[in-house]
Amino acid sequence: MTSIRLNPIDTSMVFTESRAAPNHVGGLLQFRLPDDAPQDFLRQMMLDFRSHRRFVAPWNRRLKHAFNKNPMPVWIEDEDIDLEYHVRHSALPWPGGERELGELVGRLHSTPIDLTRPPWECTIIEGLEDRRFALFIKMHHSLIDGVSGMKLLQRAMSPDREKSILMPPFWSAEVTEKSRKRGKEALLPTVSNALAAAAQGLSVQIRSVPQLVGAFAKILKRVGSSADGMVIPFLDSPNSVLNCRVREKRRFATQQFPLERLRALAAAADGTLNDVVLAISGGALRRFLLERDSLPEQALTAGIPVSVRPKDDEGGGNAITFIVASLGTHLDDPVARFQAIRASVKHAKAHVQSLPKQAMTQYTVLLMAPTMVQMLTGIGGRTRPMFNVTISNVPGPEKPLYFRGAEMLASYPASIVTHGLALNITCTSYAGHMDFGFTGCHASVPSMQHLAVFATEALEELEAAFPEKPVIAKSVRKAKPKPTSKSAATAAPKSTRTTKTKVSP
Repeated sequence: MTSIRLNPIDTSMVFTESRAAPNHVGGLLQFRLPDDAPQDFLRQMMLDFRSHRRFVAPWNRRLKHAFNKNPMPVWIEDEDIDLEYHVRHSALPWPGGERELGELVGRLHSTPIDLTRPPWECTIIEGLEDRRFALFIKMHHSLIDGVSGMKLLQRAMSPDREKSILMPPFWSAEVTEKSRKRGKEALLPTVSNALAAAAQGLSVQIRSVPQLVGAFAKILKRVGSSADGMVIPFLDSPNSVLNCRVREKRRFATQQFPLERLRALAAAADGTLNDVVLAISGGALRRFLLERDSLPEQALTAGIPVSVRPKDDEGGGNAITFIVASLGTHLDDPVARFQAIRASVKHAKAHVQSLPKQAMTQYTVLLMAPTMVQMLTGIGGRTRPMFNVTISNVPGPEKPLYFRGAEMLASYPASIVTHGLALNITCTSYAGHMDFGFTGCHASVPSMQHLAVFATEALEELEAAFPEKPVIAKSVRKAKPKPTSKSAATAAPKSTRTTKTKVSP
């Protein structure tokens, strides 16, 4: 039986799993029914899904714990997959809105995945208003990260409506020849491959020791000084109501903004799109905690996953590191808050980029080791957090995608909350808009739908603080201008300031 060993980050996702803090991620994909869809369109889709018994990686992988030889778990290929377990069908009382959909997704996301099976589930959801339906797909985080998840999504759909009609379900979508060859090589359990991989890994670790020592030395040098905006994990993260013990049930809320609007703000504020996402999140969290009279005097911090996956890598698992940045929540002025976020992110990125790529895994493991120890010992949520909230921004497809002739309208991510981190904010860009997914502990983050509303208010506050820079049209010289002609400057049209509010509990 072929197998592939999990990397240290993926292994930590398995070992820190608990019923109250399961480590799976999900995606709420909303679609509009084709104009010519029959009344039993979704019933036929369900029947067709369960007829596809051919599985490709990573959908056919399940965990095997090899404690007799090595405590590290491995992926093996499962040849007996029960589709009736993995594929489900749910319906909302028609006409179902965002609130009802959010409640259902919160319940679906609350239950742990069975790790004795391939760790994924797919639920078809019908009963939505405006001729919509949804798919909620969840997978264990040890099997997939944000970037690899987006590649799976694009591979399973098509930008061409007609070509999408006959496409197989997600688990049968074929991979490219290059990634298939890479996957087979990774799964070959030969002694020579194992020895070569071990030798190469040891060599990389030895070479990266000086860089790792230097990286953590830089962090220690900045202890007690935040003049340059550098955030020190744990020390610069205050205790807050978001950093407590969590329970099993989840809340889920969504929000959507036009990308044009966010990019215009980034240009006006001399920042990046990611800076804008963090500023919207920081502004929303400031309002949310002020409403509860629980805003810390010290700025909240965000743990931001950064992908280190090569562009041509279509593999699964996690290829990420983390940076920690300030959210400026202690600042009332939106301009000062944005500038604090921008400076903090700049220094955090420069710090990580100074490391060689081959040292990223070791750096991430060492950086996250205290948090992993907290999870394993049960003290997570009872001590000072490494950071206060996880905020992730995953780039997605720029063009609309179709599946079975249905246009995908939005892709809202649902992510992990765990002891000490009761809230997660993840967003993905798709077809001209940014889709935010807010995932929180049901007990620790009440009225979480307010965050979606506060995100809109935070964006409006930033737009008022950073008005769009006018674009002055350059005059065009003519060879022989007429005496009666007049030069004219055409002002650029204002960006559309529309927001599609998706509020769920």
